[in-house]
Amino acid sequence: MRPFQRNPIAKEDKIRLMGRDSKWGRRVNTTITICDTCKRDDWITRSMDLTDGERLAALIEAAAEGKPGVVTRRHSCLMGCDHGCNIAIQADQKITYVLGRFEPDKDSAAAIVDYAHLHSESETGIVAFRSWPQGVKGHFVSRLPVLQTGGE
Repeated sequence: MRPFQRNPIAKEDKIRLMGRDSKWGRRVNTTITICDTCKRDDWITRSMDLTDGERLAALIEAAAEGKPGVVTRRHSCLMGCDHGCNIAIQADQKITYVLGRFEPDKDSAAAIVDYAHLHSESETGIVAFRSWPQGVKGHFVSRLPVLQTGGE
């Protein structure tokens, strides 16, 4: 290495470390999958027109609007009914996280979107605990390893 070189990391590695596809130089989006059928224990007594999942989904979608590297989708039932409201944070070739026990409120939505953004910026999907938004701490239900495809 020459004395004046500050960073020996190759350009392709820098792109990948920034959460971008190294081959094409594009961002690898993280998807927030939101269970829109989740109902918290007291849902029926609150006489709500929308499920708690639908309310949380709308708040997450609004918070994610314009957030680079983050997209949302709704899915009916993530099968975590004892942990409602549930979401999954996932991206191609990255670790997936399932989180639950969220209140359908703006603070939860903002924390979820902020964590998803950090996930999108990570090469592996792993985000250092010290960087986690306070609103996601204590909400992790499971971590799923990257699915190996193509005989790898």
